[in-house]
Amino acid sequence: MRFLKNERGLTLIEVMLVVIILGVLVALVVPQFSGRTEQARRAAASADIRANIATAIELYYLDNGVYPSTEQGIDALIKKPETSPEPISWNGPYLKSNTKLKDPWGQAYVYVAPGEHNLDSYDLFSTGPDREKGGGDDVTNWESGEQHAQ
Repeated sequence: MRFLKNERGLTLIEVMLVVIILGVLVALVVPQFSGRTEQARRAAASADIRANIATAIELYYLDNGVYPSTEQGIDALIKKPETSPEPISWNGPYLKSNTKLKDPWGQAYVYVAPGEHNLDSYDLFSTGPDREKGGGDDVTNWESGEQHAQ
């Protein structure tokens, strides 16, 4: 029993001090990670809109001479549309069937053809984290003063 008297444990004040230091560190680090998460989501949506889905839409256009209609949507890149205008030379699927056609915030990408901003082609955009069209945080395939992909 003598060895127990010589050992010393942590006092309540020392434990409290460690907890406070850890709390301060978490308070400093967490906001930086949350900003990076949102930045990564915007980058992923922009890559889908400006590269991945855009390339598939352009391949569809090259094969068929028209962009998918708004009604057909970007689903026409995975499954041959049966509505007008029926594609004359559909060589799809242009995207893998397991490709998610949703933005990083879980909403479907919005496709409009002919576009309101790109009159000779199509508009493709994500409504962003607020999930509202024109909310100022949209990620789009056009440039404007208020909303643009970064």
